[in-house]
Amino acid sequence: MRALLRMVKVETRLFLRDSATVIFGVLFPTGLLLGLGAIPALREPSPGTGGLRDIDVWAPTALVFGMVMIAVQHVPAVVATYRERGILRRLSTTPAPPGRVLLAQMIVAFASVVVSATLMILLAWAVLDIAPPERPLEFAVAFVVGYAALLGIGMVSAAVVRTSSAANQVGTLLFVALMFFGGAFLPRVVMPDVLREVGEFIPPGLQALTEAWSAEAGELTSTTGGQPFWPQIAVMAVVAVTTSAVAAELFRWE
Repeated sequence: MRALLRMVKVETRLFLRDSATVIFGVLFPTGLLLGLGAIPALREPSPGTGGLRDIDVWAPTALVFGMVMIAVQHVPAVVATYRERGILRRLSTTPAPPGRVLLAQMIVAFASVVVSATLMILLAWAVLDIAPPERPLEFAVAFVVGYAALLGIGMVSAAVVRTSSAANQVGTLLFVALMFFGGAFLPRVVMPDVLREVGEFIPPGLQALTEAWSAEAGELTSTTGGQPFWPQIAVMAVVAVTTSAVAAELFRWE
């Protein structure tokens, strides 16, 4: 346990030195939401959103930017860098197994998305008067399971790429694909029904996060009839378990 804690401290220092990841993975969701909140029109109730403000509907979307960036871009790039530089191979010959490094990296990455979400929710409440999630327990479940699904996808990428350059390229493609098909690049209320329906089952499960945050916003952004909350969570859990198993099978230390 002490060795793991030391590794977590080291990985935390390395994470904080990566200014790009801190800015875009941790701070960007809050900055994006506050920036949009500075637009007066987005703070006014809209008939097209059932009386909700556009900024209220869009808040969960801002949240997933950091989740996706950390899981499918940052983590695979770090693992690929460690493999490329022979760090994982050298650790395999020491009493500190390389698997502990991966665990420490995942702990730090998860802590970063929790900090990002907490910061965004608190400042959105204080500055923009966006109420915190109405169903906090369900929101926490959707957040954790959705992030686990993203991380599983990220670890599959980390398992197959061999260089940090390749990891960055694959991570960018995954980021764009997950954000687009997950319904984060465009307001879900204006997306075609087919994309909104597909997006309900694309990690991290933006629709489930939206429903747990605000029932009214969830009804507005869902497809006709929509998918119940827990089946969406079940799909995210299946994705998380399946991708993790695939990553474990494919992973090589060097």
